[in-house]
Amino acid sequence: MSELLVDFITSLDGHASGEGWPGFWGLEGPEYLGWLGEQPEATYLMGANTYRLMSGFAAGEVPNGQDEFRPEEEASVDELTQAAKVVFSSSLKEPLTWANSTLVRGDAVEAVRAMKSNGSGLLSTIGSLTLCRSLLRAGLVDRFRVVMFPVITGATGEERIYDGYPDVALEMIEHRTFDGRIQLVEYKPRVLEHPPLGTSA
Repeated sequence: MSELLVDFITSLDGHASGEGWPGFWGLEGPEYLGWLGEQPEATYLMGANTYRLMSGFAAGEVPNGQDEFRPEEEASVDELTQAAKVVFSSSLKEPLTWANSTLVRGDAVEAVRAMKSNGSGLLSTIGSLTLCRSLLRAGLVDRFRVVMFPVITGATGEERIYDGYPDVALEMIEHRTFDGRIQLVEYKPRVLEHPPLGTSA
C-alpha cells in the first residue's frame, strides 16, 4: 500500500506564496537544500493550476518579479520534471506536455484511494491547495508536513493554506530546524467531527 504525504512550504502566517517573493522566499540554506536532495522518490499529485504553473517554469517561464531563475529554483524544477506526476483535471487536454505527467479526469479522491490501495511507495502532493484539502477530508492523508520559512507575508501573501479546512488533530512525528531559521513540523493527521470534549481531573 502506498503512503500519502501532504507537503507544504509556507510563510509563518500560512501563505503558500507571496507576490514579488522568489521561490523559498529567498531564504533556503545549505542544510535545507541538502535535506531536499535526500528525499525519497515519489509520485507527485497535483491539480490543474499547479500543473500550469510548474510546467510553465519547466518550459522556461520565469516567476513574476524575477529576471531569471536562481540555481536552487532551477534544480528544483528539473527534479520535478524527471519525477512521475499525476494531474487531476477536467479542463486540461491530453497529451500533457510536461514530461512524465499523467492526466486523470475522474474523481481525485477515488483515484487516490485506488492508487494507495493498489500501489507501493510514496505519493506526495505539491501545491494544489484544493486537492490537499479534499484528500485530508477523505481521511486519505498519512502524513502532513509543513516547512515554515521565517517571514510573515501579511501584505503580499497569497494562497492561504488552511482556509476551508475541517478541524484536525495532529500527532507530531518529526520536527527539525534547518540553517538555524527554517522549521519543519510533520504530523499524523486525524480529521475531527467536533472539538474534543474536555475531561475533568
